[in-house]
Amino acid sequence: MHSSTANKATPETISFVLDGEVIEISDLDPTRTVLQYLRENLRRTGTKEGCAEGDCGACTVVIAELDDSGDSIQVRAINSCIQFLATLDGKELITIESLRGKDGVLHPAQQAMVDYHGSQCGFCTPGFVMSLLALYKNNAAPTRVEVDDALAGNLCRCTGYRPIVDAAMKMYADGSQREATGDWLLAAKGAGAEEQLQDKVAKLKSLRRKTSLAINRAGRRFDAPRSIPELAGLVEGRPDATLLAGGTDVGIWVTKQHRELDDVIYLGRISELRTISVSATHVDIGAAATLSDVMPVLGKYFPGLEELFVRFASPPIRNAGTLGGNVANGSPIGDSMPALLALDTTLVLRKGKRQRELPLDEFYMDYQETAMEQGEFLEKIRVPLLESGTYLQSYKVSKRFDQDISAVCAAFRVKLDDGLITEVRVAYGGLAATPKRAIQCEKALLDKVFERTTIDVAMQVLDRDFQPIADMRASDQYRMQVCRNLLLRFYLEITGDQSTRVYEYGRV
Repeated sequence: MHSSTANKATPETISFVLDGEVIEISDLDPTRTVLQYLRENLRRTGTKEGCAEGDCGACTVVIAELDDSGDSIQVRAINSCIQFLATLDGKELITIESLRGKDGVLHPAQQAMVDYHGSQCGFCTPGFVMSLLALYKNNAAPTRVEVDDALAGNLCRCTGYRPIVDAAMKMYADGSQREATGDWLLAAKGAGAEEQLQDKVAKLKSLRRKTSLAINRAGRRFDAPRSIPELAGLVEGRPDATLLAGGTDVGIWVTKQHRELDDVIYLGRISELRTISVSATHVDIGAAATLSDVMPVLGKYFPGLEELFVRFASPPIRNAGTLGGNVANGSPIGDSMPALLALDTTLVLRKGKRQRELPLDEFYMDYQETAMEQGEFLEKIRVPLLESGTYLQSYKVSKRFDQDISAVCAAFRVKLDDGLITEVRVAYGGLAATPKRAIQCEKALLDKVFERTTIDVAMQVLDRDFQPIADMRASDQYRMQVCRNLLLRFYLEITGDQSTRVYEYGRV
């Protein structure tokens, strides 16, 4: 492994920008994490390891990369503890050490944390600052709710969060000091900022490789194909390879389960797999589109998913993780699946040149077992748009509001015609080995009047659909009661008898 400023861009060498310098690394362990590289190779110890699973945020860094247009730069926070270093190829890495200006002036996020006493023991502070940097760069006037969401992936045991939230709200008032320097990364405007931005765009464009990344180190492989046909050939030829998208699950296999992944195929360099398109009938989502890109689109067409999306992981996880990975991994506690099941989502699966479209409710066979064949991969997720008169909601119940696994996740969709239920889908996750629809409950609702007596019957019928598990998150009796209550909540909200959103509590 080595670093230099010369851009070789060979198939086995990754290149990325750090503090304006092009770093090149060869002889790379395919599953070495960004955090390991920063701390052990560069001795940049400002970035901390807390949980090593993307929960605490102490390892947060910021990644800048060319957006889909190729003419501007997208800036997002990620968890470096579960991000493989090889995925940085062609991007810019920004760490806490990058923020202090050459003139010694702190970034407004850093200065606000000092001024409003947002740090005590200091272990979590660099991660908070990096999340604040991403917020500062992407939102010029955040609300309190948006600040809460931006910091949802950062945990602190000392401050009680109030001083940190104060710093987040006040850092914009201090921004003029840094804006005068014209550093595009730290300021939205200023002398020379546009020129520096274009210089950085040009530098990132220069890192675009003409060949696919193909690392082979001591028999361990990491391939990053650039097209779907190339990916199909690799997967068909190496069906046992681990497919890597965002790494928010696969990274944990390495850091927590200590698994040796000898063969990895990375989907993140295939532009077609990151595409999101909307037709007259569907939202089509590429398997490598990040949750941060997918959620605004789904939120526009399915506003009933808004509350679920706010509580879906955290921004650093959503910035790296993909909807395709959430679906394909087959976890029974994946929060997207109940909503997608309720929407009659289908999956486009590919093997070689062959495609097939499979309903999502036929995809999950058993615990983390799916209907995918050897050599087959998920190419696209197809979500039908709602018809007139259709209502959709999804709810999550967990011990902790942010960054917690669901005890129960539920989704409901009904189509009403003059008060009669003409279509219905009810789906739950977190109860058993797979997420699934509540078929008996649906039968109890279909062709019935949408009224309280109908809902009461359907609530009791849920016993025929599920025998919930009991674990550290909830007992089986609690889960069953929550299943019933969420169906009732859906009815009360749709009829207007009750409308209470979780973010109405204690926030302005």
